[in-house]
Amino acid sequence: MIRTVSIVPAILTNNEQDYQAQIERIHPFTRRVQIDVVDGIFAPIQTLDITRVWWPDNWMADLHLMVSTPSLYLDVIRKLSPSLCILHAEANEDLLPVFQALKEAGIKTGLALLPSTYPGHVKSYIEAVDHVLVFAGQLGMQGGTADLMQMEKIPLIRNMKPELEIGWDGGANLSNIRALAHADLDVINVGSAIAAADNPAEMFEQLVSEIDKNGVAL
Repeated sequence: MIRTVSIVPAILTNNEQDYQAQIERIHPFTRRVQIDVVDGIFAPIQTLDITRVWWPDNWMADLHLMVSTPSLYLDVIRKLSPSLCILHAEANEDLLPVFQALKEAGIKTGLALLPSTYPGHVKSYIEAVDHVLVFAGQLGMQGGTADLMQMEKIPLIRNMKPELEIGWDGGANLSNIRALAHADLDVINVGSAIAAADNPAEMFEQLVSEIDKNGVAL
């Protein structure tokens, strides 16, 4: 079955001014965004501190935390109240209590899988969340090459929990967006292809058009 696919711009930066500039550049054409936060421990770079993160009131924000100990961030996550909070399966603690705390706060939960993580090894996490993010890029970086072999995880995840929203993060661009859209994904997060474009709105529309060529509704 061909699913409805959403293209979601991603923001990753360590600079407040750049963060605001990226929001202003994509604000005219999107109402859903993925905001990447890296703690400098889980990955070797550090982004803008989570306490400096914000977004327009009318946006749905997916907060993607590339952090070693997510429970340390619970208070600020509750205060930010994102639509979705995505944590990495490879974090250094049991995520089930963190997912439960987020659900109690009315926040949808997501699980990100690094390329080396086999879905079957984290089945209890997958069964507990609303969203699984297939991560196919480089931690804390935009502009890398997509590892399309990671698409093999999608049917495994779908079979575990058919109603899950499944997302993709890493290297999505005009050259592969059509293939990704037909891989039974619900969300394709796009970083540098939009952020580095001379005209982000035009690039967004081109990405949508590439999907529409193969009959995928957006």
